[in-house]
Amino acid sequence: MKDIIFDEFQNSINQCLLRHRSIIDISSKLLESQARVNRALAKAVTDCGCICIDASCENKLELTVTNNDCDDEDLKILNKCLKTHLKGELCGNCRDVLNTELGNNLFYIASLCNLLDLNMYDILIKENDNLKTLGKYSLK
Repeated sequence: MKDIIFDEFQNSINQCLLRHRSIIDISSKLLESQARVNRALAKAVTDCGCICIDASCENKLELTVTNNDCDDEDLKILNKCLKTHLKGELCGNCRDVLNTELGNNLFYIASLCNLLDLNMYDILIKENDNLKTLGKYSLK
């Protein structure tokens, strides 16, 4: 079922995309849409203030590795210690704006996939398989 949703999304975009069919257009629109996502995030912090980024030195995590043998428990502790530097929650307006901008970004990702004859669902499955295979060692 999920593969049908991805395929339908890609097909809908292929039918809707009338302008910007050039690889150069799609590539530049993809970059522009990502910049708009970043801008919406910055506005949520600076204009609205619903979220705050706190990456001060007090929140800096010092990591020291004494040996190369890290077990699962060490990685669980490390995962809890690593900070996002993000405080607060998106307000309704900022959430809507980011949803819209991320949707536009997905539109151009799908457009690029269409142009290059790549299947988004296949890419997602392959990436998920890599994450499952590598598990904690993927460290993305």
